Amino acid sequence: MTTVLVVVAHPDDAEIGMAMRMHWYALNGARVRVHCLTTGTPTADDTPVRRDECLAAGKVLGVDQYSFSSIPDTRFLEHRGRIHSEVISVVRETRPDIIYTHHPHDQHRDHSVTAEEVTSVALHEAPNLSYFRSPYSLEFEPTMLFIGTPELLDAKVRALNCFTSQHQLDMGFFQQLATVTHRQHIHHRIVKQFPPDSTCAEPFRIARRLELAQTSASPV
Repeated sequence: MTTVLVVVAHPDDAEIGMAMRMHWYALNGARVRVHCLTTGTPTADDTPVRRDECLAAGKVLGVDQYSFSSIPDTRFLEHRGRIHSEVISVVRETRPDIIYTHHPHDQHRDHSVTAEEVTSVALHEAPNLSYFRSPYSLEFEPTMLFIGTPELLDAKVRALNCFTSQHQLDMGFFQQLATVTHRQHIHHRIVKQFPPDSTCAEPFRIARRLELAQTSASPV
């Protein structure tokens, strides 16, 4: 069984960046774990709304496990040592075949710190590492495109709709972005080889991929 670990800064980061990919993994028998380094800013009555939204989205996508650290939101620079230790613990507990995280070049400092610390750990602890694109990614040139289906896109939309507290984000925009990504990066001659309902995509940048000749290929 393939084990997939997605390490993100905040609740909703994984769903925005790669919900279709996560759902595909789950549908194909992989074990999917998402670890958020923060639960986000709590409400006035100290209710961890975004944590609960994350768990609801996970049910839609078939995520096996959501786990959370308690790094203060927007203060990742001050807690790099703690973040590094948390990532080591999660990776060694999960023993993933592949790790996904933010692209290191990102305008959101929480995202870039997460990517840097995850990369440092993953290159020592995991065979495969890939970055997904966030709305704040800079200089992101994909080296792999995951071509989705209407069913996978629908699951992504339903998962994003779980994050009702994030009024500043237009979740419908991310649905449109999946179709724009498909048109932006794939030449029409290649598109002709796809099934007619393959009209959406999520972009990734592979940091490292290892293949062992003596083993059968796994869905990484």
